[in-house]
Amino acid sequence: MAPRLELRDDDVGDWVRSLGLRGIVDAHVHFMPEAVQAKVWAHFERLDPPWAIRYRGGEADRLATLAAFGVRHHTDLAYAHRPGMAAWLNQHTLALAEAHPQVVASFTLYPEPDVEAYVTEAIDAGGACAKVHLQVGKFHLDDPLLGGTWALLEQRGVPVVLHAGAVHDGSGGEEYCGVRPVARLLDRHPGLRLVIAHLGAPEPAAFLDLAASAPGLALDTAMVFGQPVLGGFPARLTGRLAELGDRIVFGSDFPTLPYPFAEQLAGLANLGLGDDWLRAVLWANGARLFQLDQP
Repeated sequence: MAPRLELRDDDVGDWVRSLGLRGIVDAHVHFMPEAVQAKVWAHFERLDPPWAIRYRGGEADRLATLAAFGVRHHTDLAYAHRPGMAAWLNQHTLALAEAHPQVVASFTLYPEPDVEAYVTEAIDAGGACAKVHLQVGKFHLDDPLLGGTWALLEQRGVPVVLHAGAVHDGSGGEEYCGVRPVARLLDRHPGLRLVIAHLGAPEPAAFLDLAASAPGLALDTAMVFGQPVLGGFPARLTGRLAELGDRIVFGSDFPTLPYPFAEQLAGLANLGLGDDWLRAVLWANGARLFQLDQP
């Protein structure tokens, strides 16, 4: 049996290069307006037990930290929790991507009368990834106000990073989550490109089952293979990750991490699925998902 990999943040860049990779594609990174980001961090730090956010620097510092880790492309996800917020958040995330070419331009949405209009505007402005967080937004995927928007995202082929797993942290909203509403959405829009955040935690088996029958469904690894703050990943499911190797994409949830970024990478390596699997997860699958023009 190979020795377990121990990895520190300072070692990440060299380790990535040792795999023969030019870098990492991170599908699950957050960059929100500073006031919103501070409120998100405050929420996590009020949990019991609290999450001590590790990467609390300013926007420029966080961009530099990701670059130092060898993250060559990453999203800048934001999410809305009330009407009138999404279009404003999109102004911030799209502007960040315009200023920094490593950022995959991301946008969010909320069920409201003008949602299809501002999502169209975001895509036309270069938006290449949508973010939806059901538990925070507290809305149903089949909300009638979203019908045209799902059809638009399906037609335009824009991937959607979807937080659909119910995290029982006392904040509520669990009733909007789960595998069944996602399956119903895909029944209506089979061409929709969904990326299930956190491997669907705390229901990874159910979401892996759905992925087996939905070839357009992918899953990201955010916050699953570091410390088990989302409940850990059952070892019995590891083989399923190998079977779906071309649809597992790396995500970190940076900067909202209560432990070092490197721990997630070591956790992936210690699954024992091999370097080819790691290269696909860390680079090739994400580059294909976001249609990055890379050799």
